[in-house]
Amino acid sequence: MRYNTRYILSLFLVLFLMPTPSFAEDKATLNEIISGFDDTNLSEDDFENIIQGFEDEAGGSEKREIDDILEGFDDEDEAAKSGLSEQEQKDSMYSLDGYIKLGSSYNVAHDSPGPGKTDWRGLSRLRPEMQLDLSAKFSKSWQAFISGKGSYDFAYEIKGRDEFTEPVLDNYEKELELREAYVLGSLCDSLDIKAGRQIVVWGKSDNIRVTDVLNPLDMREPGLTDIEDLRLPVTMTRLDYYMGKLSLTGIVLHEIRFNKSPEYGSDFYPAENPLPQEDKPESWGDDTEFAVAVGGVFSGWDIAFYWADIYNDLPHMELVSNGPPPQFEMKHARLKMCGSTFNVATGNWLLKAEAAYFDGMKFFNAPGQTYSRTDLLVGIEYSGFKDTTISFEAVNRHINSFNDRLEQPPDEANKDEFQSALRIEKDFLNETLTFTLLASTFGLTGQDGAFQRFSAEYDLTDSVKITGGAVLYQSGDLTRNKNIGGNDRLFLEIKYSF
Repeated sequence: MRYNTRYILSLFLVLFLMPTPSFAEDKATLNEIISGFDDTNLSEDDFENIIQGFEDEAGGSEKREIDDILEGFDDEDEAAKSGLSEQEQKDSMYSLDGYIKLGSSYNVAHDSPGPGKTDWRGLSRLRPEMQLDLSAKFSKSWQAFISGKGSYDFAYEIKGRDEFTEPVLDNYEKELELREAYVLGSLCDSLDIKAGRQIVVWGKSDNIRVTDVLNPLDMREPGLTDIEDLRLPVTMTRLDYYMGKLSLTGIVLHEIRFNKSPEYGSDFYPAENPLPQEDKPESWGDDTEFAVAVGGVFSGWDIAFYWADIYNDLPHMELVSNGPPPQFEMKHARLKMCGSTFNVATGNWLLKAEAAYFDGMKFFNAPGQTYSRTDLLVGIEYSGFKDTTISFEAVNRHINSFNDRLEQPPDEANKDEFQSALRIEKDFLNETLTFTLLASTFGLTGQDGAFQRFSAEYDLTDSVKITGGAVLYQSGDLTRNKNIGGNDRLFLEIKYSF
């Protein structure tokens, strides 16, 4: 019955979120608007004199450029937002922002655990979190930013810390992390530099990653938040050179950092036993990663090309000693990636495409061999309904020169891995309330797993936001999705920004 309930809930929420066409209100036509001028007593000469006066004023010696006019309004707006006078705003060099958030999750579908297993029923997260962002503007061309975040999850104390494995407690209970921290400036009119911990987004997809390979993700609780909130900053040096509508970017990634994956003992961990020790390349040395991008933004469309020499975020198992007993390690293969993205907007439609080729992939069942993979994504977004956006994206990841050995454990790889994502967003109450449906499916029919997230976000005030909803999971053949079917949960977050 649990699956019937899921489908009924899903159908109800889809129908509720389904956008309805917006019918335009009766508005005056252009002829009606200007018809009033026909009723006046102005002669054609009078009308020409009026128009000529405006033209003379605009073309006189005291003419002001539109940028100069708008600049004053920008200054006033910024001063009003900060609560400072115009002079104080100019003198202010630093600004401190951030947020305080309380997030909670409640698991609703777990069965009673077996002997020695963690009981994940009920409360699974009660985590206050704080982030502080310090900005400094040294001049018009140079600025700096530093951000730090800390959190503590009381759910483990409430349920009893002895119930959980050490990896779970070490990686979930508390966290203190330096987020983005960089200096940004212009070396000349066409050349910018940005150095420090930062996030660089490649690609156009909002829900599926293809060319977006530079920043790892926090995947410890998948499906709960969007990709934009999951990226982990990495220390790098970035140079941007601008040539009209084109830009050339070169990046050196000094810090080697990988995904935060579910830990042994967590409800999203896919195996019964812990994985072998992970061999991580050293940062700030010979293992440095590199990336280059070339892109252009034009009227109604844009295009970009990417190249990267990086490590695979997902490790593979490798035999390092025959023993006895045999010794295994989890290693990260060095990859070469080249890819491209394309966007075109036409009316209420946005069409997007991404392609990437990865070379250097390794698997346990094929020691000494390397493989390549081709990823192709297409997407479409429609915003023609009132206060509603609908998007659909689909990707196929194809392993070239695939052989049957890769289908066997522990690799269990698929020759073609298909994923799709449907997203519907609808605003209410003057855009203070937003309902979102995100349905992510692995495999053409969901045979590799799936999840659906239903959420509502309400702006209680300009500073306070409340978000709540449910995430439903379905297990599948894909390794990371094998045991997620019982992880359905409700979530609620209250966030105060300052």
